[in-house]
Amino acid sequence: MPDSQIPAPRGGVRLARGASPWLLPTVATAALSLVRARKSGRWAAVAVPTTALAAGMLWFFRDPEREITQGRVISPADGVVQSIMPWKDGRTRVAIFMSPLNVHVNRAPLSGTVTSVEHIPGGFVPAFNKESENNERVVWHFDTELGDIEMVQIAGAVARRIVPYIPQGTKVEQGERIGLIRFGSRVDIYLPEGVDVAVEVGQATTAGVTRIDRD
Repeated sequence: MPDSQIPAPRGGVRLARGASPWLLPTVATAALSLVRARKSGRWAAVAVPTTALAAGMLWFFRDPEREITQGRVISPADGVVQSIMPWKDGRTRVAIFMSPLNVHVNRAPLSGTVTSVEHIPGGFVPAFNKESENNERVVWHFDTELGDIEMVQIAGAVARRIVPYIPQGTKVEQGERIGLIRFGSRVDIYLPEGVDVAVEVGQATTAGVTRIDRD
C-alpha cells in the first residue's frame, strides 16, 4: 500500500498516514515468524519479539478520531507541556513533549491558510534536551484570525523523519490532521502577543482537544 492513510479494520482505530515504511515490514515479519513457528522451535523464539514489536508499532501509529474542542487555539499535539517561554518579539512559546506512548499525529491549532511549510535539516538529540533546538524540524506558518501563527515540529532521538500531510496554500480547519512525527519528539506553538496561556508546565495535552489559550 502506498504511504497514505492506512484504513482501520471495522470497528478499529485508524492508523496514521506516513506509517507504512515502518509498520508494514514489521507486521509482515511478525506474520511470517508466526506461520513458521508452527513447524520450528527456532522460529517460535523469533515470533515472540517480532510480534511484540509489531503490536507496539500498531499502538504507536494509531490515529484516533477526536471531537474537536471549540476555542481560539487548541493543542496541536498529544503530550506534556515542557516549557512556556516569553519570546523577545512578544509572543509566547508553548513546547509540548511527545513520548513514544503518545499519538504522534499533529493537528492544526487554528483554522486558516498554511502560508509556509519549511523543512530544516538538523540533529537527532532527545527532544527534551535543550540541544534539540537544532534538531531536524518542520516550521509551519498559518494565516489565521489571530494573525500569523507559527508551529514547529521537532524530531527526537529516534524520529528521523517528519511527514507533513498538506502543502503551502492549503486551507485547514481547526483540529485537522496536518502531519506526523515518527517516535519521540516535540511540537512548539507560538502564541501572539496579548494571548494568555491556559496550560501549565507539566500538564498533559491532547491534540484537537486541549485548549492552549485563555479568553
